[in-house]
Amino acid sequence: MSRRYGEHDVEHYERPRRRTRPRTKDRPTYDDAVDGTVITVDRGRFTLLVEGRTVMAMKARPLGRKGVVVGDRVRVVGDVSGADGSLARIVEVAGRTTVLRRTADDDDPIERVIVANAAQLVIVTALADPEPRTRWIDRALVAAYDSGMAPLLCLTKADLEDPETLLTTYRSLGVPWVVTHRDADRRIVGLGDLRQRLEGHSSVMIGQSGVGKSTLVNALVPDAHRETGHVNAVTGQGRHTSTSAVMLELPEETGWIVDTPGIRSFGLAHVRPEHLILAFPDLDEMTEDCPRGCTHGEDEPECGLDDAADRGDADPERVASFRRLLAARSVTDY
Repeated sequence: MSRRYGEHDVEHYERPRRRTRPRTKDRPTYDDAVDGTVITVDRGRFTLLVEGRTVMAMKARPLGRKGVVVGDRVRVVGDVSGADGSLARIVEVAGRTTVLRRTADDDDPIERVIVANAAQLVIVTALADPEPRTRWIDRALVAAYDSGMAPLLCLTKADLEDPETLLTTYRSLGVPWVVTHRDADRRIVGLGDLRQRLEGHSSVMIGQSGVGKSTLVNALVPDAHRETGHVNAVTGQGRHTSTSAVMLELPEETGWIVDTPGIRSFGLAHVRPEHLILAFPDLDEMTEDCPRGCTHGEDEPECGLDDAADRGDADPERVASFRRLLAARSVTDY
């Protein structure tokens, strides 16, 4: 009987089954592997960018249950020509610099990684139609700070509502923002400001359905052809149009954006209070004398943030904003 795998196949070195002897002590070196970046994932098939070519790939069996997501930098063997019908194998996943993750609910122990290795999280929210949901924005900011990504607020539909009302809520946090709206000819005004913020970065764009995220993506990358939807007049919610995350290169190679499906829930069961405070260095240094186990919340006794605010060393509005983000971890109405 002929063997299913030859000695040069990665599966030849698969971990042996129980009660079997190792097939070989030599492990593959992958000397012939090439570098690639995952740009989309669809039902166990991965689309990669390898040396400027689009390559289809699958995971090699030794990777087991190890997740591979959009933005991952991988090592690939096999047919990387990109020809029709060709299929390469992902044999290694490089360490991630950042990981954007969420849980389905706050009591869900299973974390879901959305995107890897992005430097910036662009939180797209409409100022009207649908109405902005500050608790959802707060949760997205918490996820950004926890992952080490720089947040950016992108406010759309400013022709329907004054952005200042919403900006006063986040100004004390120092979160940068851009504002866009449609002019009389339906062109997007403010797109240039957004492009400047995206330049030189790998950015993830998230937003609830109906806020205009896919419209922005199509304007930024004209050949993206992302489907756009509308807001239901009865429920005030949009319809999911993006069904999977996809990584797109901005024109003239100025950066990358990852368009994600509309996210209605943003569980934060994985975020710990002591990690969140690290995103606010000016406040973190004021908590050195806090009692052991202090979460720095509003009801914590003898919290250093209260003492700093009383002495005038901390901006009370900034402390209140941080505590609002802290509280957002346990508020499920968003």
